[in-house]
Amino acid sequence: MYKVDSKDKVNELTEFPQSSVGAPIPLIIASESKVSVAFYLNDIPEDWDGSEIKMVDSDSVEPVAIVTFDWCYAHYSGSPNDEAFSGHPLASRGLGPYGSYEILNSSWIRTLESMNSVHPYHDKKRFMENARHFVLSFHDSTFECIARDYTIHIEKGSIKDMIPKMTKLIL
Repeated sequence: MYKVDSKDKVNELTEFPQSSVGAPIPLIIASESKVSVAFYLNDIPEDWDGSEIKMVDSDSVEPVAIVTFDWCYAHYSGSPNDEAFSGHPLASRGLGPYGSYEILNSSWIRTLESMNSVHPYHDKKRFMENARHFVLSFHDSTFECIARDYTIHIEKGSIKDMIPKMTKLIL
């Protein structure tokens, strides 16, 4: 993971659909320049009284979001989960579980630019032009990437059903 400094600022992305807080079961498919992340959405029936739980798995048919990140320079998936989220270096700045965020003035972007600065034709202004740092935090994991932009598609089906659609979106 990157080291955060005082410049990083967390901005919540309210246009993203809410992932399931129980079992989003995120699936990631990547090419060299695009990454697609599919996850179950929070789908609570209006008549739900809280007395029963609904178990889902990768075969369950539910509302699903597919977020495709274009011109993805780097991506990471793993810790922390929701129970250890306070250990994330940006948690004290508003990053939380079950959310979607953009990190402004990202240390990760600046670190990648610094790594690339050894290239003989490196141009600080052109390197990672329009690069943005995104974070999707789920129940059991966190996804982060550096990309230029994203698109969101809402589907209905199983996470497994999304594999061909995701593959088409990244190729």
